[in-house]
Amino acid sequence: MANKRRLGYRFESDDPEMFRKDVEEVYRKAVTIPINVEIEGEHRVLSYDAVKEIITNASRISLTDCICRTKRPNCDKPLRTCIGVNGKADWVLSEENEGIRVYNPQEIGVDKALSVLKMSHEAGLVHMALTQNKDVRPEDIDYVCSCCTCCCSILGGTIRYGLAPHLLTSEKRSVTDEQACDDCGICVDRCQFGARDMVDGALTFNSDLCFGCGLCVSTCPTNAITLIDK
Repeated sequence: MANKRRLGYRFESDDPEMFRKDVEEVYRKAVTIPINVEIEGEHRVLSYDAVKEIITNASRISLTDCICRTKRPNCDKPLRTCIGVNGKADWVLSEENEGIRVYNPQEIGVDKALSVLKMSHEAGLVHMALTQNKDVRPEDIDYVCSCCTCCCSILGGTIRYGLAPHLLTSEKRSVTDEQACDDCGICVDRCQFGARDMVDGALTFNSDLCFGCGLCVSTCPTNAITLIDK
Protein backbone atom coordinates (compact mmCIF):
# COMPACT_ATOMS: atom_id res chain seq x y z
CA MET A 1 0.00 0.00 0.00
CA ALA A 2 1.27 3.45 -0.88
CA ASN A 3 2.37 5.72 1.94
CA LYS A 4 -0.36 8.36 1.83
CA ARG A 5 1.62 10.77 4.01
CA ARG A 6 4.86 10.88 2.06
CA LEU A 7 5.95 14.11 0.40
CA GLY A 8 4.28 14.69 -2.94
CA TYR A 9 1.77 11.83 -2.72
CA ARG A 10 -1.41 12.52 -4.68
CA PHE A 11 -4.70 10.65 -4.91
CA GLU A 12 -6.43 10.11 -8.23
CA SER A 13 -9.50 11.90 -6.87
CA ASP A 14 -7.63 15.00 -5.71
CA ASP A 15 -9.40 18.11 -6.99
CA PRO A 16 -12.00 16.27 -9.11
CA GLU A 17 -13.83 18.22 -11.78
CA MET A 18 -16.94 18.71 -9.61
CA PHE A 19 -14.84 20.20 -6.81
CA ARG A 20 -13.02 22.55 -9.19
CA LYS A 21 -16.37 23.79 -10.53
CA ASP A 22 -17.57 24.50 -6.98
CA VAL A 23 -14.41 26.46 -6.24
CA GLU A 24 -14.81 28.42 -9.47
CA GLU A 25 -18.34 29.38 -8.49
CA VAL A 26 -17.26 30.64 -5.06
CA TYR A 27 -13.99 32.31 -5.98
CA ARG A 28 -14.71 34.30 -9.12
CA LYS A 29 -11.91 36.81 -8.64
CA ALA A 30 -8.18 36.51 -8.14
CA VAL A 31 -6.60 39.02 -5.81
CA THR A 32 -3.02 40.20 -6.19
CA ILE A 33 -1.26 40.64 -2.85
CA PRO A 34 1.50 43.28 -2.85
CA ILE A 35 4.93 42.18 -1.66
CA ASN A 36 5.73 42.59 2.04
CA VAL A 37 2.05 42.73 3.01
CA GLU A 38 1.21 40.47 5.94
CA ILE A 39 -2.05 38.50 5.83
CA GLU A 40 -3.51 37.38 9.14
CA GLY A 41 -5.10 33.96 9.37
CA GLU A 42 -3.99 30.53 10.43
CA HIS A 43 -4.99 26.91 10.58
CA ARG A 44 -4.88 25.81 14.20
CA VAL A 45 -4.65 22.21 15.35
CA LEU A 46 -6.74 21.56 18.46
CA SER A 47 -6.53 18.85 21.08
CA TYR A 48 -9.54 16.70 21.97
CA ASP A 49 -9.91 18.46 25.33
CA ALA A 50 -9.78 21.91 23.71
CA VAL A 51 -12.64 21.06 21.34
CA LYS A 52 -14.57 19.43 24.18
CA GLU A 53 -14.41 22.69 26.13
CA ILE A 54 -15.55 24.69 23.10
CA ILE A 55 -18.55 22.40 22.65
CA THR A 56 -19.47 22.31 26.34
CA ASN A 57 -19.59 26.11 26.54
CA ALA A 58 -21.53 26.61 23.29
CA SER A 59 -24.96 28.24 23.23
CA ARG A 60 -25.86 26.69 19.87
CA ILE A 61 -24.26 23.89 17.84
CA SER A 62 -24.50 22.82 14.21
CA LEU A 63 -23.32 19.64 12.52
CA THR A 64 -22.55 19.24 8.80
CA ASP A 65 -20.91 16.77 6.45
CA CYS A 66 -17.19 17.22 5.77
CA ILE A 67 -16.86 18.89 2.36
CA CYS A 68 -13.45 17.33 1.74
CA ARG A 69 -14.51 13.72 2.33
CA THR A 70 -17.69 14.41 0.37
CA LYS A 71 -15.72 15.59 -2.65
CA ARG A 72 -12.68 13.33 -2.25
CA PRO A 73 -13.80 9.96 -0.84
CA ASN A 74 -10.28 8.58 -0.43
CA CYS A 75 -11.01 6.90 2.92
CA ASP A 76 -13.83 5.50 5.02
CA LYS A 77 -13.50 7.98 7.89
CA PRO A 78 -16.74 9.43 9.36
CA LEU A 79 -18.42 12.04 7.17
CA ARG A 80 -20.62 14.04 9.57
CA THR A 81 -17.92 15.66 11.67
CA CYS A 82 -17.86 19.44 11.05
CA ILE A 83 -19.07 21.34 14.12
CA GLY A 84 -20.08 25.00 14.29
CA VAL A 85 -20.86 26.81 17.52
CA ASN A 86 -22.56 30.04 18.56
CA GLY A 87 -22.57 32.64 15.76
CA LYS A 88 -21.18 30.21 13.20
CA ALA A 89 -23.91 27.72 14.05
CA ASP A 90 -26.49 30.47 13.54
CA TRP A 91 -25.06 31.13 10.08
CA VAL A 92 -24.79 27.45 9.12
CA LEU A 93 -28.41 26.85 10.10
CA SER A 94 -29.71 29.99 8.37
CA GLU A 95 -30.78 30.57 4.78
CA GLU A 96 -27.79 32.85 4.26
CA ASN A 97 -25.53 29.88 3.54
CA GLU A 98 -27.43 28.79 0.41
CA GLY A 99 -25.03 28.06 -2.43
CA ILE A 100 -21.94 28.29 -0.21
CA ARG A 101 -21.20 24.58 0.09
CA VAL A 102 -22.77 23.77 3.47
CA TYR A 103 -23.58 20.07 3.49
CA ASN A 104 -26.68 18.78 5.30
CA PRO A 105 -26.76 21.26 8.21
CA GLN A 106 -28.41 20.06 11.41
CA GLU A 107 -28.79 21.58 14.85
CA ILE A 108 -27.60 19.29 17.64
CA GLY A 109 -27.18 19.38 21.40
CA VAL A 110 -24.05 19.20 23.51
CA ASP A 111 -24.31 15.44 24.14
CA LYS A 112 -24.61 14.67 20.43
CA ALA A 113 -21.72 17.00 19.61
CA LEU A 114 -19.51 15.32 22.21
CA SER A 115 -20.35 11.89 20.79
CA VAL A 116 -19.40 13.12 17.30
CA LEU A 117 -16.14 14.49 18.69
CA LYS A 118 -15.35 11.19 20.42
CA MET A 119 -16.14 9.22 17.26
CA SER A 120 -13.95 11.39 15.04
CA HIS A 121 -11.06 11.29 17.51
CA GLU A 122 -11.22 7.51 17.79
CA ALA A 123 -11.25 7.33 13.98
CA GLY A 124 -7.90 9.16 13.91
CA LEU A 125 -9.10 12.52 12.60
CA VAL A 126 -7.29 15.77 13.45
CA HIS A 127 -9.39 18.60 14.89
CA MET A 128 -8.61 21.89 13.13
CA ALA A 129 -9.96 25.43 13.12
CA LEU A 130 -9.42 28.28 10.67
CA THR A 131 -8.98 31.57 12.51
CA GLN A 132 -8.58 35.05 11.07
CA ASN A 133 -6.32 36.31 13.82
CA LYS A 134 -3.31 34.56 15.31
CA ASP A 135 -4.14 35.99 18.73
CA VAL A 136 -7.69 34.62 18.84
CA ARG A 137 -8.44 32.73 22.04
CA PRO A 138 -9.46 29.04 21.85
CA GLU A 139 -12.80 29.90 23.44
CA ASP A 140 -13.53 32.27 20.54
CA ILE A 141 -13.16 29.57 17.89
CA ASP A 142 -16.55 28.93 16.31
CA TYR A 143 -15.97 26.18 13.74
CA VAL A 144 -14.03 22.93 14.01
CA CYS A 145 -13.26 20.45 11.25
CA SER A 146 -12.04 16.90 11.81
CA CYS A 147 -9.50 16.24 9.10
CA CYS A 148 -7.56 13.43 7.45
CA THR A 149 -4.48 13.70 5.27
CA CYS A 150 -6.03 11.71 2.43
CA CYS A 151 -9.09 13.90 1.82
CA CYS A 152 -8.58 17.28 3.49
CA SER A 153 -7.38 19.90 1.03
CA ILE A 154 -5.59 21.86 3.77
CA LEU A 155 -4.14 19.18 6.02
CA GLY A 156 -3.37 16.82 3.14
CA GLY A 157 -1.59 19.50 1.12
CA THR A 158 0.49 20.79 4.01
CA ILE A 159 1.66 17.30 4.93
CA ARG A 160 2.40 16.15 1.37
CA TYR A 161 4.53 19.18 0.61
CA GLY A 162 6.25 19.61 3.95
CA LEU A 163 4.47 22.88 4.80
CA ALA A 164 2.95 21.97 8.16
CA PRO A 165 5.59 23.79 10.28
CA HIS A 166 4.97 26.95 8.25
CA LEU A 167 1.17 26.90 7.96
CA LEU A 168 -0.16 25.16 11.06
CA THR A 169 -0.17 26.31 14.67
CA SER A 170 -1.16 24.68 17.93
CA GLU A 171 -1.22 25.27 21.66
CA LYS A 172 0.16 21.85 22.62
CA ARG A 173 2.81 19.29 21.75
CA SER A 174 3.38 15.75 22.93
CA VAL A 175 6.19 14.37 25.07
CA THR A 176 7.11 10.73 25.55
CA ASP A 177 8.37 9.05 28.70
CA GLU A 178 11.11 6.87 27.25
CA GLN A 179 11.14 4.67 30.33
CA ALA A 180 7.44 3.86 29.96
CA CYS A 181 7.48 3.53 26.15
CA ASP A 182 7.70 -0.07 24.90
CA ASP A 183 8.25 0.88 21.23
CA CYS A 184 5.01 -0.75 20.10
CA GLY A 185 4.60 1.69 17.21
CA ILE A 186 0.88 2.35 17.68
CA CYS A 187 1.52 6.10 17.92
CA VAL A 188 3.35 6.02 14.58
CA ASP A 189 0.24 4.80 12.80
CA ARG A 190 -1.93 7.36 14.60
CA CYS A 191 0.26 10.38 13.85
CA GLN A 192 -1.02 12.29 10.81
CA PHE A 193 1.97 14.64 10.78
CA GLY A 194 4.85 12.19 10.44
CA ALA A 195 6.32 13.28 13.78
CA ARG A 196 6.77 9.68 14.92
CA ASP A 197 8.59 6.81 13.24
CA MET A 198 10.15 3.46 14.01
CA VAL A 199 13.87 3.15 13.26
CA ASP A 200 15.58 -0.18 13.93
CA GLY A 201 12.73 -1.19 16.20
CA ALA A 202 12.86 1.95 18.34
CA LEU A 203 10.56 4.96 18.38
CA THR A 204 11.90 8.26 17.05
CA PHE A 205 10.15 11.59 17.55
CA ASN A 206 10.49 14.93 15.74
CA SER A 207 8.96 17.55 18.02
CA ASP A 208 9.02 20.15 15.22
CA LEU A 209 6.36 18.11 13.40
CA CYS A 210 4.12 17.60 16.43
CA PHE A 211 1.00 19.77 16.71
CA GLY A 212 -0.51 18.36 19.88
CA CYS A 213 -3.62 16.80 18.36
CA GLY A 214 -3.48 14.05 21.00
CA LEU A 215 -4.23 11.11 18.69
CA CYS A 216 -1.15 9.34 20.02
CA VAL A 217 -1.97 10.08 23.66
CA SER A 218 -5.36 8.38 23.76
CA THR A 219 -4.12 5.13 22.22
CA CYS A 220 -0.75 4.66 23.95
CA PRO A 221 -1.10 1.31 25.80
CA THR A 222 1.50 2.26 28.43
CA ASN A 223 0.34 5.88 28.92
CA ALA A 224 3.82 7.02 28.01
CA ILE A 225 2.66 10.05 26.00
CA THR A 226 1.24 13.28 27.38
CA LEU A 227 0.44 16.74 26.03
CA ILE A 228 2.16 19.87 27.34
CA ASP A 229 1.80 23.57 26.51
CA LYS A 230 4.15 24.88 23.84
